[in-house]
Amino acid sequence: MELPFSLLLLFLSFSTCLHLSHARGGQRSSLPSVGFENGGYAGSTRHLFKESRSHIGNDVARGYMTNSDLEKAVKAFGRRCSNISRIYSIGKSVNGIPLWVIEISDKPGEQEAEPAFKYIGNVHGDEPVGRELLLFLANWICDNHLKDPLAASIVENVHLHILPSMNPDGFSLRRRGNANNVDLNRDFPDQFFPLNDDVDMRQPETRAIMNWLRDIHFTASASLHGGALVANYPWDGTEDKRTNYFGCPDDETFRFMASIYSHSHYNMSSSKEFQGGITNGASWYPIYGGMQDWNYIHGGCFELTLEISDNKWPSANELPTLWEYNKMSMLNLVASLLKTGVHGRIFSSDTGRPVLGSITVKGINHTVKAGRTFADYHRLLAPGGRYEVMATVPGYKSRSTGIWLEEAAMTLDFVLDPEVTLKGFLCFLFRRRIKNNNLSKHRQLVGPKRPVVVSNA
Repeated sequence: MELPFSLLLLFLSFSTCLHLSHARGGQRSSLPSVGFENGGYAGSTRHLFKESRSHIGNDVARGYMTNSDLEKAVKAFGRRCSNISRIYSIGKSVNGIPLWVIEISDKPGEQEAEPAFKYIGNVHGDEPVGRELLLFLANWICDNHLKDPLAASIVENVHLHILPSMNPDGFSLRRRGNANNVDLNRDFPDQFFPLNDDVDMRQPETRAIMNWLRDIHFTASASLHGGALVANYPWDGTEDKRTNYFGCPDDETFRFMASIYSHSHYNMSSSKEFQGGITNGASWYPIYGGMQDWNYIHGGCFELTLEISDNKWPSANELPTLWEYNKMSMLNLVASLLKTGVHGRIFSSDTGRPVLGSITVKGINHTVKAGRTFADYHRLLAPGGRYEVMATVPGYKSRSTGIWLEEAAMTLDFVLDPEVTLKGFLCFLFRRRIKNNNLSKHRQLVGPKRPVVVSNA
């Protein structure tokens, strides 16, 4: 009996490893110890292990949109729903395929003091469900924004950007990596290890995402994956490469966001593997160079990684069912930007104009920058707690206030006073003297008028 029992243990161990390797978007490729030498990176995990392409044939994609079909569908949507959308590209893949984006808003292409949300699908080429569901989402909003309150609220108060396919080349090749066989979810700069710091070595799809975040101030986002059923949140990696829970500064808020998706889903929250249908990435298994952590650190964007289908390539006739399972989750996650958190603008008491600054919350080591044009901020926070929120602008006195955040969102504008310096005071007196002289001359010309009272209150 010893030999069969040993074989059984070996089989069970192999089955467990196989399950993990295909979960959370497939082969995780966490960094092995041998990949680091003297604190450096040997580069062995940037490319996947050599793959056999024969196991994923063209028949598995029957009924799915080809890249050409997807482009036609995106442009057709733009024509059909031109009143609430615009179509644009953020770059091209290795093989030159445009990375098309659908923006949905009542004022597409215009800057407004509203939060922006992005959905990204098909990060891994062999996970195509997301690209299909994102077209379902766009068309559903277009068809229902005049009659459904949730769709109307999103169109009127959010700028929703949808990138159906980040990795069209990988989709064509029926494999995880892009045309250079690089896993795009390991290609971003990492906070713990010196990965992907060479700009010239990054993939064009990665650079496109990074430039996108420099152009648009996203409040939150999510990428759609396949191979499991769970809402994953930061951190994705750990400092010592061990598998254990490692929360980011906004851990409570991320858990709240992940729960919104999970509990709105048909059956994600009833998972037996993940309590509540959510997981911390590092607790599941660490990765490095991931897009999720990079978004939060460098873009100030709260991103989730959503595993939306246990089967990476389900039959195409299952897609409508998967859409129904995920529809309310996808909508509610976008709408959460309006229903929770603290939102407002920062103004100068001197000029009354918006001033560019940042928002911090006491006890949370993360800064959210205000928008460049309107100085609007959208600070996501878990409801049901007391927070001390501070606005900071260079050259101005910082101001903080305590709030109790209920279930609904809160609007909180800040009016900051300029720092008083000797130079600034003298300039103020000089401007005031010129203003009084001009006012005196004006009164001599037009006669006395009713005095105007200016209040600083």
